[in-house]
Amino acid sequence: MRVLLIGGTSHTGKSTVARAAAERLGFTCRPTDLLARHPGRPWRTPDREVPPHVAEHYGTLGVDELIDSVLDHYAGLWPRIEELITEHAEGTGPGLVLEGSALWPSRVATLDVPHVEAVWLTADEEVLADRMHASARYGEATAEERRLVDTFLARAGRFQELVRESVDAAGLCRIDTTGRTVTDLVEEILVRHGRQGP
Repeated sequence: MRVLLIGGTSHTGKSTVARAAAERLGFTCRPTDLLARHPGRPWRTPDREVPPHVAEHYGTLGVDELIDSVLDHYAGLWPRIEELITEHAEGTGPGLVLEGSALWPSRVATLDVPHVEAVWLTADEEVLADRMHASARYGEATAEERRLVDTFLARAGRFQELVRESVDAAGLCRIDTTGRTVTDLVEEILVRHGRQGP
């Protein structure tokens, strides 16, 4: 294995698990978000306000429209992702752990690149809601801010349903993260893909 792909919807633990797996393997870790970001999370953080275009995106589109928008974005991003995967799979430097929602299962299934393994993380919808509410400081949010968070959560839930369907249809690997430690998840991923360490 030269490339490990970790996909899934928002707040399933992709970034945390990817960093831990990369450290264990001695690989570089990268998120697909750095290639090109779709409208981000629609809630404030201590160092970031919600940009007007992000608030408009989640405030005016329905869940199906949001899904269509993000899937179109990921389709446009795929050639760059495929190039990055191929570069690391065939290279001689450190391997790569690439994580992100843009890793769509049916596209990954068509890769004709050696030394690439993939897993998609899922989580119970209540767990996703709890994580997003904590991240968004939902209890302190205004009614309008909560509405945007609720819309994002609905989109994330629908996205996860579609991920599960696509993973299962392609016979790929998925792991539920609910109630699991990061160490346990990394160990399972590496065992499933025949890697115990560097």
